[in-house]
Amino acid sequence: MPEAAGKGAPHLDRAANVFGALALVVTDQLTDAVAAAAGRSDTAAAALSALLHFLDRPSIDRLRQVLGLTSSGTVRLVDRLAESGYVRRGPGADGRSTAIVLTEQGKRAAGQVSAARAEVLERSLAVLSPDERATFERLAGKVLVGMMRGPGATRWMCRLCDIGTCRGAEGRCPVGNAAIERYGR
Repeated sequence: MPEAAGKGAPHLDRAANVFGALALVVTDQLTDAVAAAAGRSDTAAAALSALLHFLDRPSIDRLRQVLGLTSSGTVRLVDRLAESGYVRRGPGADGRSTAIVLTEQGKRAAGQVSAARAEVLERSLAVLSPDERATFERLAGKVLVGMMRGPGATRWMCRLCDIGTCRGAEGRCPVGNAAIERYGR
């Protein structure tokens, strides 16, 4: 058995090690696919996806929270997205803030990001039978709920999700359900 990376390193069982490799390869493939679809960075792709699927005229601060960027980094990202014709700025909810809105071109780009994501994920799970997929869905949902962070967290785990997929499914989103259970609406 190989020696642990260092004294006091936590024991890593095979399931955790395989999960780590799976997470890494899926992340690599998703990052490449969504960035190519957006014609920008994976962060820009996540912004487009979030704006399409669940953010309705967010402020710079809300977009910052979803993406896990600094305020200045979010402003620069929005500048680049605006220069590409993907978003426009509008008046925010309180008159002091700015709302970010997808343009028609941005909606098309966000749709391409969603399609690229879906293609990678479907290809990844194609080796599973329908019963195995159902088991995987249940177990992955349980892992996601276990990794859920509280209100105010940044870098939302759903920032690339097609929210409608879970909302329309029986049982809905496992993380959304757990958040409602823990924190209310």
